[in-house]
This record gives sequence, C-alpha cells and structure tokens, in this order.
Amino acid sequence: MLSLSQTAGYAILALCHLEPEGRELVLARDIAERTGIPKPYLSKLLNQLQHAGLLLGKRGYKGGLRLVRPAREISLYEVVSAIDGEDWRHQCVLGLPGCGCGTPCPMHDFWGAERLRIEERLRAMNLAEIRAFKERGWRL
Repeated sequence: MLSLSQTAGYAILALCHLEPEGRELVLARDIAERTGIPKPYLSKLLNQLQHAGLLLGKRGYKGGLRLVRPAREISLYEVVSAIDGEDWRHQCVLGLPGCGCGTPCPMHDFWGAERLRIEERLRAMNLAEIRAFKERGWRL
C-alpha cells in the first residue's frame, strides 16, 4: 500500500525540529545531529523546502532556518507535495504501469477513494501535531 517517500518523512522530521512559531533560527547541522539525517542529504532537502516556501534561510553570522508560518499552519500535505510533487497521488497502488481511468487495474476504483481520504487527512494534520506527538515521548 501507499507509503510516503523516505524523503518526505525526513522533511517532516526535520521541520519538527524547528522552533514551532518560526521565530528562532536553527542551524542545519543541529537538525542533522538531532535527527540523524546525513547533512548533505538534509541540505538538499532543506533547500527544496525553502524553494517551496515553507522555510526561510539566513546565511552567515547568526544564520539558520525557520518556518515561514507557525507549525500549526503548515499541513503535512504541503510538506509531502513540496518533496514528492503531485505524482505521489496518481501512482497505481499495485505499481502497474499504464493503470488509469482508461485502463484501470482491479484496485483502481478502491484506491482512488482511499487516496482521497489520505489526502484529506494529510491536509488536516499539521506539523504542530507531529511535534506534540514527538514531545509525548515518541522518538522521531
């Protein structure tokens, strides 16, 4: 079944290690240390998130990264779309090439309805909720 990409998961994890109100700057190396995400990989990921308008970065002395909006205003859907694009929503659940409305696989109709439910949930859930989950003791 559907699993978000590892990169999208890393993006959510990295964003949860930023200050939730977006006031304080955090260094990429601190995020890498806290998350265990390799710094070169994390840097590319953070750059994607900046280009998508979810992060602001300041270079140099007293530089770092911060959220553009409070964590409660950034949906998981925004993060996933920034990393994986819109293609993740259109993939066949069975991985069959050519599956679509014209040539549906046996799971096509079912998956279309489930995909909408997943999308709705990702739109409804925000980074603050994931951060709160982490703060309750779950190691992210």
